Amino acid sequence: MSQKLSRSIKASDIELTEKVVAIKRVAKVVKGGRRFSFSAIVVVGDGNGVVGYGLGKANEVTDAITKGIDDAKKNLVKVPLLKGTVPHETLGKYGGGLVLVKPASEGTGVIAGGAMRAVFESAGIHNVLAKSKGSSNPHNVVKATFDALLKMRDPYTVAQQRGVELETVFNG
Repeated sequence: MSQKLSRSIKASDIELTEKVVAIKRVAKVVKGGRRFSFSAIVVVGDGNGVVGYGLGKANEVTDAITKGIDDAKKNLVKVPLLKGTVPHETLGKYGGGLVLVKPASEGTGVIAGGAMRAVFESAGIHNVLAKSKGSSNPHNVVKATFDALLKMRDPYTVAQQRGVELETVFNG
């Protein structure tokens, strides 16, 4: 179980949509007063299981968002989807952020907070129940959500690893 699956994707192969999760104004105190810059966390995805996040920092908001998008395109991963939802329940943790993600039946919609909602919508997950139980910091919540999604395993992969025939599992 210690093997880590490589799920990285190239951004040039697919059409991606961007969502800005949070923009912060950061002040640096210097001799003459305060110098302001901006940090932006951005989520990109194709709506079909490919999603990534990135952080951009710059003196202007638009430059920070552009840098965030570029960073997110470098960190794309493929997450398993099963009928528009996640395959099973899982917990994700990053820093102080703790996230619970549960599958939901058709028609439920995305029941999640702001930072998690952006990740799920970009990934193409249409029905999911999620709860942020730890920090409300958008950076930690996004990274904890990615941790939860990367822990997901779809039933076909699990059946193949266990050597079970797929027809007997899913047809009867």
